[in-house]
Amino acid sequence: MSGKPAKLALEDGTVYTGRSFGADGETFGEAVFNTSMTGYQEVLTDPSYKGQIVAMTYPLIGNYGVNPDDVESGRPQVEGFVVRELARMPSNFRAHGSLDDYLRENGVLGLEGIDTRALVRRLRVRGTMTAVLSTTDLDDASLVRKARSAPGIVGRDLVRAVVPPRPFDWSAGCPGEFASYLPSRPASHHVVALDFGMKWNILRCLVQVGCKVTVLPGTATAEQVLAQRPDGIFLSNGPGDPAPLGYAIGTIRDLAGKRPTFGICLGHQLLALALGAKTFKLKFGHRGANQPVLNQRTNRVEITTQNHGFAVATDTLPADLEPTHVNLNDGTLEGMRHRRWPLFSVQYHPEASAGPHDSAYLFDEFRKLMG
Repeated sequence: MSGKPAKLALEDGTVYTGRSFGADGETFGEAVFNTSMTGYQEVLTDPSYKGQIVAMTYPLIGNYGVNPDDVESGRPQVEGFVVRELARMPSNFRAHGSLDDYLRENGVLGLEGIDTRALVRRLRVRGTMTAVLSTTDLDDASLVRKARSAPGIVGRDLVRAVVPPRPFDWSAGCPGEFASYLPSRPASHHVVALDFGMKWNILRCLVQVGCKVTVLPGTATAEQVLAQRPDGIFLSNGPGDPAPLGYAIGTIRDLAGKRPTFGICLGHQLLALALGAKTFKLKFGHRGANQPVLNQRTNRVEITTQNHGFAVATDTLPADLEPTHVNLNDGTLEGMRHRRWPLFSVQYHPEASAGPHDSAYLFDEFRKLMG
């Protein structure tokens, strides 16, 4: 470790001391962990992580560097990044640079050298907590006070920080070497995607299965969506608590049943709220590429990528909403379908960049629903 001293302080008074990488400074966020073994660049650039300091449980991060093809948005979105050991000499034919340089260039603080196992155990026992990561203030008592006074996730609208400033069209499908799990189809349907903080690989997958995609900011109204004359509507992932997003819930309620609709992650939660269900905060969330989900319609288990700290309460679903998928770790709702209208949603990420690809079939199901 060659960086300067840095510290991570949690609101419960726990302080971890390591060395910095990436940018210098101080940042606040909700401390969470991700159990993926690969895909750290996708994690860093996923807008769903806005407002969070992410710790990776896999001990060596950065060994294959970074490249422009694996990003999920225009820049890193995490508030801070914590690893056990940083690989400072990446080795991969696709690498354009190191993780250290990438975070420094984008102003993101990194911390290495702490016992990430101890951090994860504390978060699993105590639940997610607000935290501060600093290279400038190394006084434990001061950092704990800052962590305790930092704003939490519940009740905050983080979507407005990551929505695109204006509508745009998306035409790129999946890169050829990664498209075997989702064969390319000619464009046959027009989809309006409401972007609440969308991963770009979702757009690639929609194009791959034959969709012409128009992206609207998640703040768009139902009238603005229908003015595009779409064949289908997609509701994207995004950061934080769905409950305070009244503008999005109202738009989705106005659109429900008017066009075939597919929601992922935050889009799934917003759809549930719009149709009368309720959401709740998970103790430490689901974040990783190894979450087992049972498809109750086929009785098959899918290994999925997930990133969410809130969930839909199954026992609050109205009669018209049928549960379709369940998490096998904790029994929470992972998917639902309307019994009368052409709409469905899942809590996990079927676009699964950087994998797995067990659930890619859902994009074809959406295309068939529009047909």
